[in-house]
Parts: sequence; structure tokens; C-alpha cells
Amino acid sequence: MKRLIENRIIIVRRQTRLDELIVRFNTIGQARFYIEHLGSSFEEYEAEHHKYYESLDSVKNLVTSIAKMQVIDRSFLPNFIFAKDDIIVVVGQDGIVANTLKYLNGQCLIGINPDRSRWDGVLLPFDPPNIADVIMEVAQEKRDFKTVTMGKIQLQNGQQMLAVNDFFIGQKTHTSARYSIQFNGKEESQSSSGIIISTGLGASGWMRSVRTGASGITKQLTTQKLEIKSNPEDTWSSDWLTFSVREPFPSKTTGTNILYGKIQAGKMMTVRSQMGENGVIFSDGIEKDFLEFNSGMEAKVFVADLKGKIII
Repeated sequence: MKRLIENRIIIVRRQTRLDELIVRFNTIGQARFYIEHLGSSFEEYEAEHHKYYESLDSVKNLVTSIAKMQVIDRSFLPNFIFAKDDIIVVVGQDGIVANTLKYLNGQCLIGINPDRSRWDGVLLPFDPPNIADVIMEVAQEKRDFKTVTMGKIQLQNGQQMLAVNDFFIGQKTHTSARYSIQFNGKEESQSSSGIIISTGLGASGWMRSVRTGASGITKQLTTQKLEIKSNPEDTWSSDWLTFSVREPFPSKTTGTNILYGKIQAGKMMTVRSQMGENGVIFSDGIEKDFLEFNSGMEAKVFVADLKGKIII
């Protein structure tokens, strides 16, 4: 079959909740027994599963007709080598888009919403039937894209990590973390349940939850309510990161003065671990993919030079 475009199309897929249950319980029957034994409906898991694979198959069939194609599971992203002219198609949810962007180097990413009845899909503007036309336009450079600013953390041993949405620095168990923080020429030791560092894109995620909680507490204490807005797309490329310290604890040896701020492009925040064990850094909610961050380790946090490109 004659290909209409020369670019290789990489389709990134994810596991459904039913896939994960089958891995855990070996068979659909055992998975059904477990879910129904808990009093939940197994039909919802099946319906979500079937709709996802229906959408995935539709995307694969359409792509096959116009280009070379390869399908990979999100778990293979850290070890997959993308070519410079690859076009990446992600079959959602939003989280897999963020996870995929970290492993690209300027390639265009197209987000597909497999089921609009279930997923809002802020990063998934396209539906399966439109994918062939969108790919053709991307290959011909006729499609606009949004630039996405990412955050970067680098340890003194050379290890590094990118974030499309946010970083977490703290204890693996989310219990009290001990560290020192240096920002804007000031430094203090702290004890808290961790630090959240968000990009402009991630401001509508974990950071929004942090701000909403702070707003609720402020309202109770002062009767004033902080305005919590949803994240507009024009902040995706903003060259800054926002950090917030969660549940800081004041004591004779720990302070609460450096709790919230913006890390502008060209600037840096430094965090030094004082945790004997279980200190971690992970990004975009992927707790299994972490950097160890125990006593003596130093993390430098700054805006990454690398930018993501999401097709719109």
C-alpha cells in the first residue's frame, strides 16, 4: 500500500482499569468476582475497557492507511527511542499525554480522547475519526501547536527528571519530610508533608487542589475567599514554575517563611534532603518512577530548556 506521508506514527496506549485487574487477578472471572464482592458494578469496567479498545482500533486502522505505524505501551516510554520526524499520537487520558511529553525532543504530539462521555480531556482535543486528517496536516506543517513549558530537577550526582505538570519532593509515604529550602536568597530548614512544584500547565491539577485547600482555610479564618481559577491554555508556555509547601510545621528548628512562590526562567530553587530514608522526587503523579532523595542529596529546580509541542 502506498503511504501518503513518510513520517513514522507512534501510537502510545495505556492499560485500562480492567487490564490492570486482569494482571492482578489473572483472569476476567476472578476480577469480576473481586469487584462484585465489594458491591461494585463490573459492567462499568467492561464498558470503559471496550470503548477504549474500540477507539484505539479505530485510530490504528486509520493510521495504517496513510503511514508507517508502531504502537507502544506507556510503560515502555522511558526506554523508547523516538526519531526526529516521528509524529506521536496518544490515546488518552490527559495523564498519559503529560507522561509522554517528557520523553520527546520537539516532536509533535496529538492527543486523542477515546471516550468523551468519561474524560474531559483538556489535552485531548481530537476524536478518533479525525486522526488521519490531523496527521496529514501535521506532516505538512499546516497545524498550529501549543508550546508547553516543563520543569527540571537535577541532583548533584547527575540524575535528572522533567515534569510536564508537577514535581513532588518529600517522603515516599507522604509523612513528614525534613529538608532545607533555598529560594530568592533566603534559606531555612523545614518539616512538612512535601513540596509541590507546578508548571503553568499543571496549575489546574495538584497545585489547584493545594490552592483550593488554602482558600477554604483562609475563608474559615478570615471570611475572605481566595479566587481559584481554572488553568487557561495561555499559561501552558509561561516561563515559570510555582511551588507550594504542604502542611509546614513550625518548631524550634524548622521554619515556615518560604512556603509559596514562583521560580522564574533563569532562576533556581535548591532543596537539600535531611531525610535518612524514603526521601523521593517524582513527577506527574508517577510514583513508581522516582529519584531517591535522602540525606546529603541536593536538588536544583528550574525551568527546563526543552519545550513540549501539543497539536491543537
